[in-house]
Amino acid sequence: MHLHGHSFYVVGWGFGNFDKQKDPLKYNLVDPPLQNTIAVPKNGWAAIRFKAANPGVWFMHCHLERHFTWGMEMAFIVKNGEGPKAKILPPPPDMPQC
Repeated sequence: MHLHGHSFYVVGWGFGNFDKQKDPLKYNLVDPPLQNTIAVPKNGWAAIRFKAANPGVWFMHCHLERHFTWGMEMAFIVKNGEGPKAKILPPPPDMPQC
């Protein structure tokens, strides 16, 4: 899986179904790897954390084309934050009108 516009921390992964009671207890919250793509195990799961601080609409998807038809993609809508570095820039002045 790949996330555009952000890097994320991989805090956990495993085989089989995710167990919401047991699996979070094994998360690495001390020094997780920082990545923008992760290979999710076959018949498994992965847990990521990221700070949604880059405003815009960002695509997360599998890199295998067949998986698009299976719905293995989504979009995160990240709204404007505080300060100039967390705001969507205005369109350029020479951009044609709709």
